[in-house]
Amino acid sequence: MLYAQVHLTLPAWIHEAFDPAATYASDEDKVALAIELSRRNVEARSGGPFGAVVFGPDDRVIAAGVNRVVPHTTSLAHAENMAYMLAQQRLQTPRLNDVVSPVTLATSSQPCCQCYGATIWAGIDRLLIGARAEDVMELTEFDEGPLPADWTGELERRGIAVVRDILRTDACAVLRAYGEGGGENY
Repeated sequence: MLYAQVHLTLPAWIHEAFDPAATYASDEDKVALAIELSRRNVEARSGGPFGAVVFGPDDRVIAAGVNRVVPHTTSLAHAENMAYMLAQQRLQTPRLNDVVSPVTLATSSQPCCQCYGATIWAGIDRLLIGARAEDVMELTEFDEGPLPADWTGELERRGIAVVRDILRTDACAVLRAYGEGGGENY
């Protein structure tokens, strides 16, 4: 029999990780939350060292995600994709900025090739990044895949502003802890 549905979830601790009524006014506040989620995901052994948060124009969380690839046995359950899917379901639209704008994605690490593509179609206006792809590949055993040579320029041509290296040292600390812990599959 073929499966006819997919069921993806975030770990139960996500409800205690932040106050959904709080505002995250600065770019640093937004990325700090994504990094905190990545750290908690590693500590709880509920997925890989990645966190992502979608924010609305009021600087409040629309949706958050963490890496759930191994727990759900699907390569699509990256933190960014989890956050996008939950935000899209919450706002009932596949293109978020058709409903609210600007929409910001804060991510603990630079999107891989898969999440890069999803970012183009999800309706994001701003992309805030902690660690770089080279940090991910140096500190863990993850392969981030190929991106266009001028990937930031391509996003900006599509109306997505990109800000990199926000709290990069903090984001790298989570990646390092994961990598030094053996990069276990969880």
